[in-house]
Amino acid sequence: MTIETKGMLLGLCGVIAFSLTLPFTRAIVHVFDPVFIASGRVVLATLAAMVWLSFIKAPIPNLSQWKKIIIVASGITFGFPIFSSIAMKSLPASHGGVVLGLLPMATAIFGAIIYHERPSIGFWITCLIGSVLVVTYSLLQGGGHLQQADIALLIAVVSVSVSYAVGATLSRELGGLQVVSWALVISSPILLIVAIITSPTELTDIKITHWLSLIYLALVSQWLGFLFWYKGLALGGIARVSQIQLLQPFITILASVLIVGEWLDVRTLLFAGLVVIIVALGRKLKAS
Repeated sequence: MTIETKGMLLGLCGVIAFSLTLPFTRAIVHVFDPVFIASGRVVLATLAAMVWLSFIKAPIPNLSQWKKIIIVASGITFGFPIFSSIAMKSLPASHGGVVLGLLPMATAIFGAIIYHERPSIGFWITCLIGSVLVVTYSLLQGGGHLQQADIALLIAVVSVSVSYAVGATLSRELGGLQVVSWALVISSPILLIVAIITSPTELTDIKITHWLSLIYLALVSQWLGFLFWYKGLALGGIARVSQIQLLQPFITILASVLIVGEWLDVRTLLFAGLVVIIVALGRKLKAS
């Protein structure tokens, strides 16, 4: 197996890991408080991150790096987990998969803004078209109006996109998994308190499968998925491996059927396909 092929496979593992986040959240959001799911997954992931950081004897980041880590943490440990969990309280996971299809484009937008890039006019046009598609889909699904859960999903996309844009450059200094791990460590004291406050008071109705879903969100979605993703990018090349992310909406939709038992409708597949096409086109036009 070539290094490039290994990178593609690792990247695919990372995308699959992230694609299952919404279905597993949807599966337990009616059992646990959404805020407990968000905070609990971070606390559990922090335990694994601390063991790993100790094992590799990771150096403490400097002040400049800590500033960026705080920005990363704001999205991947607060914004996305909390708002995506809240959204899954009332929206199907497949619906969320369509909205999150804009994530690669949103990351590119904030990367351009933060680092003063000048993408082409064609790129900005595709961004507008992609946004219109997602809003149109949400309106159709919501009976002509945006639901509060749609707003929560959009906030999740914006917050994690900023984190990804900043984390992408910081990962060149520390390595992707170190960036994520330190973000978890710096967030955990606050989120530990939140998890305790929002923890379930009655445990008798909580099944082992519910706890296993939460453990998946913590160890895989919140932490281990980044190991596969960043390693895949390093081995196979960012430009090539990042294209695999275009599969994420479809994997999420399929997982929502298999894990949560949601109905697969033509409208969702159609809009997911259109969003993916626009995002792929936008990537090609970004620097043209």
